[in-house]
Amino acid sequence: MTAFLEVSGLKAFYGQTQALYDVGFALEKGGITTLLGANGAGKTTTLRAICNMVRAEGRISFDGQPIVGRPTESVVRLGVAHVPEGRGTFTTMTVDENLRIAAYTRGRSAKADVQQDLDMVFEYFPRLKERMQQQAGTLSGGEQQMLAVSRALMLRPRLMLLDEPSFGLAPLIVQEIFRILRRINEESKVSMLLVEQNAALALDLADHAYVLETGRVVMAGPSADVKNDENVRKSYLGY
Repeated sequence: MTAFLEVSGLKAFYGQTQALYDVGFALEKGGITTLLGANGAGKTTTLRAICNMVRAEGRISFDGQPIVGRPTESVVRLGVAHVPEGRGTFTTMTVDENLRIAAYTRGRSAKADVQQDLDMVFEYFPRLKERMQQQAGTLSGGEQQMLAVSRALMLRPRLMLLDEPSFGLAPLIVQEIFRILRRINEESKVSMLLVEQNAALALDLADHAYVLETGRVVMAGPSADVKNDENVRKSYLGY
């Protein structure tokens, strides 16, 4: 079976500084894959390279189409939605405006579809419906993360790139968001590539895992196997 997202020989650069060295991994359609590693390992850079937000070399194929060098907006139109670290919401705009702007590229003829997708978002995150006219910058951290995921959903993605969705959130909120991510994957059939410092959570959610160190993949396999690896347990799981 051809991988839905396939990355091979990926190198990435910030100016003259190389951040990724020959990274390769695959994600199956409908699956959840996680990238693990310490700060500076290259996890966020990998997501940015997929979206052409950094200079990259190598091969990235999404649903059979090469995407290295494509403009970021072209990658988005193919069905790739990026939920960045730090949420990236428009803080001075309302929740409603944040969600509708994500569907702007569909045009006016898709008005009914946009409403349908808003209803879907509120099914997953009913708290956002209560905050429709509230400025995004005044939401709690958990609500802002919910909004960031919801805005990505308004793009009707086939693949979501999630960068540290648990960052800075209380444990109960993190559990709620990860539970909803599982629902989105199962009910809306959205594939996911997850970057997450909380390795235990990530391995519980994902079916496959790759471990990065200094811009290279050093371990890969089914999440259950990676979770039981002694080095992973000592380095990332704390036991």
